[in-house]
Amino acid sequence: MTNAAFRYGQTQNQTSSRERLMVLLFQAALRHMRNGAASLELQRRVEATAVLNKANDIVLELHATLDARVAPQLAEQLGEIYRFVASRLLSGMMHGDARAVREAERAFAPLVDAFEQAEAQTRAGARP
Repeated sequence: MTNAAFRYGQTQNQTSSRERLMVLLFQAALRHMRNGAASLELQRRVEATAVLNKANDIVLELHATLDARVAPQLAEQLGEIYRFVASRLLSGMMHGDARAVREAERAFAPLVDAFEQAEAQTRAGARP
């Protein structure tokens, strides 16, 4: 990554809303899943493991931030999805199984879409 790109990313992270930062995390995790699956399909396991670890770290962090006191049913449903995704990512890394990673990707992608839409609606509602 170039120095300018790094600075841009830092500025974006420092000036974005919490909602936008969540969307960026979701997008990054999904991007890492896709890159990891593609690397496994090309038999590049070391490369795949590096990006899949990043995706897994994000998913585990998202899971850790769930607050069942605020929305118990939603927290439980998201927790189940996060656990499934994390298990498929781990299986993909351990066994070099691109199919497992693609399963994680398919389960996670609708969450990314939902959070993108929610963030867009929040942003639109915040405008005068």
